[in-house]
Amino acid sequence: MPDTPSTTRLTYAGAANAALRHLLATDPRVLVYGEDVALPGGVFGVTRGLRRAYGADRVFDTPISEAAILGSAVGAALMGRRPIVEIMWVDFTLVALDQLVNQAANARYVSAGRAPAPIVVRTQQGSAPGACAQHSQSLEAFFLHTPGLRLVMPRTAQDAYDALLSAAALDDPVLVVENRTLYFGEPVDVTPHTEPRPAGWHHRRRAGTDLTVVTWGAVTGQVLAAAERLAAHGVEAEVLEMVWLNPFDTAAVLASVGRTGRLAVVHEANQTGGFGAEVLARVAEAGVPLAAPPVRVAAPDVRLPAAPGLAESLVPSVRSITERLLSAVPAAV
Repeated sequence: MPDTPSTTRLTYAGAANAALRHLLATDPRVLVYGEDVALPGGVFGVTRGLRRAYGADRVFDTPISEAAILGSAVGAALMGRRPIVEIMWVDFTLVALDQLVNQAANARYVSAGRAPAPIVVRTQQGSAPGACAQHSQSLEAFFLHTPGLRLVMPRTAQDAYDALLSAAALDDPVLVVENRTLYFGEPVDVTPHTEPRPAGWHHRRRAGTDLTVVTWGAVTGQVLAAAERLAAHGVEAEVLEMVWLNPFDTAAVLASVGRTGRLAVVHEANQTGGFGAEVLARVAEAGVPLAAPPVRVAAPDVRLPAAPGLAESLVPSVRSITERLLSAVPAAV
């Protein structure tokens, strides 16, 4: 029997760092690189100490060129390496869409499976105080529209650790989308598994009978707080945190909605074309009977301003989520 890994106290950033250390230590094919990743230890400190521990040939800094970072990662993967590259902000992946969408996502298909591109792209997204329109976008739907790209959005320190191990084990390119508002929270118990979990997991964070709320990413914290406020009004919401958006556990959503008869989706990305619409469509296509129209809670279709007060008024908050969900649930519940 393999030893059960012991629990340790880690922040979200520390958990990601621990996962990278494990991958570098156990797989000589792994490379970790990007802008300010090596000597500075990452703009958010996530890669601190890795260059010193594993050497400049495996952990190194790059020029400021997202196209070069991702293009070289595809080439390295095709030659048998397992690159884990960092793009500081998800907004900057747009500079390298060709490398992700036309090259990495196509590699397995066009080679009939003989030459996949197993790259992991670590990035982070979302609104934070003082962010501006080019540093605050939530772009998961861009990449979920591309067959061949996997995407995971860990929110807890444990999921931050597990997501990196699982992503690195896949032969498809994976975007691991973190959130900078989570990096420096209080340390929590993390079990540093040595074997990757199968991709596609979710968590039922709260049981409920009146409404299913599907969410992902950092906004899950606000959703859970809103669910407690709903309970004070006699509405018991079931909260599903979908850690992986591709692969996505549609069956779990259908089972929950089948029990509650109501559905809401909450995400930080703006509403039009957001992945929430896809979740609603899958439930509708499955024919699950609903007692009320489904609801989307999302940012409006505007650019997020740099002023913290203005941005806060646009991104889903505990108050706005509570009010929107209450309005969608009949008073008789």
